[in-house]
Amino acid sequence: MPRNPPSRDVQRERRDWIRESERWTQERHIEKGYRIKWGYVGIAYLVEAMVIGASLAGAWLFAGVYSDGDSHSFYFMLLAPLVYAAVELCRVPLGILARTQRSYVVRGLAILGIIFAAGVTTKSVSQLGEMMFHPRLMDAAKTKTALKDAQADRASLDTRIAAADARVAQYTAELGTIERRSADNAAQLAALPAQRCERISGTNSKGKAYSNLKCIPDPRTATVAASLNIAGTERANVTKQLDEARAFRATLDRGAIDRRVADAEQAYRNAVNRSQLHSFTAMVYGVDPIDVTDAQVHAFLRIFVFVPALCAAFASTILALCAVSVRKTFMDEDDLGATVDPAATPYMLDSITEALRQEMGVPQAKPERDAAVASGAVIPMDRRTGPGAPVAVPASAGAGA
Repeated sequence: MPRNPPSRDVQRERRDWIRESERWTQERHIEKGYRIKWGYVGIAYLVEAMVIGASLAGAWLFAGVYSDGDSHSFYFMLLAPLVYAAVELCRVPLGILARTQRSYVVRGLAILGIIFAAGVTTKSVSQLGEMMFHPRLMDAAKTKTALKDAQADRASLDTRIAAADARVAQYTAELGTIERRSADNAAQLAALPAQRCERISGTNSKGKAYSNLKCIPDPRTATVAASLNIAGTERANVTKQLDEARAFRATLDRGAIDRRVADAEQAYRNAVNRSQLHSFTAMVYGVDPIDVTDAQVHAFLRIFVFVPALCAAFASTILALCAVSVRKTFMDEDDLGATVDPAATPYMLDSITEALRQEMGVPQAKPERDAAVASGAVIPMDRRTGPGAPVAVPASAGAGA
């Protein structure tokens, strides 16, 4: 199909309309004294919307986790984040107001509002940052607690093993003492002389004769025999207690608790290696991730949470501040930015007056002005030459005439 050439009149009208629109926009900006780049403002609002959406989503998840299934607590925990979101929404308009308002009081109030809103945003974003690191930190904390429990159990087992060994050693020493005492008593009993036996004869009360064998033992024999019996009884009791102590010591297995401590250490190392915060902290302090202390982790957590939160709080506001171009209005300076020297004011007035007189047909000579124009000190605004206009004659030409 043949294509018709574009109409030159339509294109000309379109170009004229575009130029007129641009001229009107420029004049409006000059009249207002500022210009807003709405593309940057749109980006600032987009960033603000993302921050608000993420804050509300984080508050929703936070309330779901910590409300313990209570619907009233869940909704109570969402009221403050809604208010915070409304406050965060004011940061971009406040940034534009801080740039466009001419009153310094209003500007100060706008900047104060920006600081307050940035504080709210910092709180919300820092909570999101803490929630980002929370699962790994909790995992590391749980495994570290398990490791500490295993180490405490091992320390307790070491104490119990030491006590059991001391008890076995005590009973062994007591049994040795009793054995030595029994041996001494037996030796003393064997070293005593044999008992002396004598035959005793006589008549009893009934007149009957009798004859008996009477043995008289050594008086030390009974004492030594009693000591020997006591030692035997004590040896039996101590032997029983020693067997019980050895059986209890046999139940204290250090290998099992050592394996438990090793497993807990490995679990804690795995949890720490999965924690980005522990890795960064270990890199900064130059230590092994498993040797990082809680104080170091929380100090680095403050940096990782609050610094990005402050950056997020002021990023969209700074973009909104930079989206406004402020200039003086037409009341402060003309569009060309030209200035007038006060010394030239009388000559401008003289030129205007002379032009008016020429238009009215009332010529009047101005020797001083003509001399100034002739010397080149002043350039007249109206250089037209006519019947009533004075003609400047150079001094060199007059001298030659």
